[in-house]
Amino acid sequence: MSRSPLVLHDAFAFPGGGELVAVTLARALGAELVTGFFDQAAFPAEYFDDQPPRSLDAAGRHPLAARLSATLAMCLAFEGLPRVDTPLAVHSGALTLLAQARIQGPQILYCHTPPRILYDHRDFYLARQSRLRRPVYRLLGARYRRRYEAAIRAMDAVVANSETVRRRIREFLGLEPEVVHPPVDTAAFPNLGQEPFYLSTARVDVLKRVDVVVRAFCDLPDKRLVVVSGGSELARVREIAAGHPNIEIRGWTEAAELRRLIGTAIATVYIPRDEDFGISPVESMAAGKPVIGVREGGLTETVLHGETGILLPPDPGPADVARAVAELGPAEALGMRAACQRRAAAFDTAVFIRNMQAVAKRVMAGRPGATQGKMD
Repeated sequence: MSRSPLVLHDAFAFPGGGELVAVTLARALGAELVTGFFDQAAFPAEYFDDQPPRSLDAAGRHPLAARLSATLAMCLAFEGLPRVDTPLAVHSGALTLLAQARIQGPQILYCHTPPRILYDHRDFYLARQSRLRRPVYRLLGARYRRRYEAAIRAMDAVVANSETVRRRIREFLGLEPEVVHPPVDTAAFPNLGQEPFYLSTARVDVLKRVDVVVRAFCDLPDKRLVVVSGGSELARVREIAAGHPNIEIRGWTEAAELRRLIGTAIATVYIPRDEDFGISPVESMAAGKPVIGVREGGLTETVLHGETGILLPPDPGPADVARAVAELGPAEALGMRAACQRRAAAFDTAVFIRNMQAVAKRVMAGRPGATQGKMD
């Protein structure tokens, strides 16, 4: 690896929020991207500006571990990272911290969340394992937790992506990070008018509650819902929507089409369980579209109840979503456009870059002999 700064990200499997953070960091710091897994076919050619990430090929190097768990294979890949001397390394992931001892130079963690599989959602994930797998799951989880906690305490700086994540870091690890919200390219999400549908952009995962949103629209035959994402619960959500012509489950869609849908929807419905931050609501507001969200996690920091959307009570059910849809009709949504766009501007990419460059310069200045690298 070169003497340039590094940005390490767990995996580039699809173009999500974490991937956007890593790529933005690499551009802002003039850094090389390093990852445990890279699915080139999942990303448009221009995504990386002709500088794709260097993959450690976790599954190829650790095929036996990969059969048991892709996460385990990536853990081993980062633990075995070739030793490197760099002016700066920024970790944008949870597994990449296992490479901490292999890196000579100042290191920063941009923390999307302490791994929920180890802390607040440990029992939830454990219960989803078979009885035969649970002992192995516990053993590997305990090992990962020891390594993770040692590595995060060795960081030169820890940055949380939200106040929600800062509270988790304080509670689980006894550290006090600063907060820099993730980047949103607000200019990339123009308002394109209004068409008669509501939009769900959350990954179709058990923690995102897309099933709750779909069930709500099953009881709203005169309201149209478009779901534009995929995930482990996609087949189940399609079963729920079956027989309801007002609900369209598209799965993953191309970036240009996603922007068009965000720009023409009435509003976005996004109600994940205790979300770390949530970039999708900010993208929606950038397009002048309000958000039906939930009073949990990062949405309490981004969506202003009654001004840029509606925040449902914690752990909402389909009836809660249905009431919010009835309250936030086309006219009400149009009336929130200006407030939404003003709110989104606070989370623009330029703000993120300015704040992270300041953190990087401060950390590098604190290391004797450290060079500034490509910072401008």
